[in-house]
Amino acid sequence: MKKETYIYGIRPTIEAIKAGKELEKIFLQNGLKGDGFRDLFGLIKELEIPFQFVPIEKLNRLSRQNHQGVISYVSEITYQRLEDIVPYVFEQGRMPLFLILDRVTDVRNVGSIARTAECSGVDGLIFPARGSAQINSDAIKTSAGALYKLPVVRSQNLKESIQFLRDSGLIIAAATEKTEKEYTQVDFNRPMALIMGSEGEGISEEYLKLTDEVVRIPLHGEIESLNVSVAAGVILFEALRQRNIK
Repeated sequence: MKKETYIYGIRPTIEAIKAGKELEKIFLQNGLKGDGFRDLFGLIKELEIPFQFVPIEKLNRLSRQNHQGVISYVSEITYQRLEDIVPYVFEQGRMPLFLILDRVTDVRNVGSIARTAECSGVDGLIFPARGSAQINSDAIKTSAGALYKLPVVRSQNLKESIQFLRDSGLIIAAATEKTEKEYTQVDFNRPMALIMGSEGEGISEEYLKLTDEVVRIPLHGEIESLNVSVAAGVILFEALRQRNIK
């Protein structure tokens, strides 16, 4: 691992948080106690920083440093607030297009999707803080640097984020095999957010209930699904094609 992407120890992590550093995730030793830990955990809960309790053996495998039961992974990017991005896009006179990823856990898929999203004019990439791939150096490399250019939102509550987009006037579309409507039959010349789900589990039912459009990509081979990054590219470039028609 790259040493510069990690912070070791309780107090250094507290100071990093107070200094405004963006933390991707904090690993905490099972059973950790003491005043310092209580101060740190209070900040974690207050700022909704993703964390995980793990055995000390895992921490020792991550680092031989004196970690004091805490190893924090510093984010490679700066996350943005959806509440800031959406009004900005409208103020610029653009028709918003957002991409939402539900439980996409492969970092290379996330990187590939981000690259495609940036190339197709997506205004922001949104994914949940828990249950998604971390934005690490592999994701950034696969994205060809797109993750540095594309606004990225780490949502603490994806259902609330989708509802915010709806309340802001965006049409919510979802890509799933559970429909007959093909992606080319959708009007993308509207403010829109597209949800893509994991290859294994698809899109959560609670999110599907919030959608206005449910679409599929027709397949003619024996394999029943596309890689999620390929599927996202197919639909996003259809949106771009429609929006480029004069």
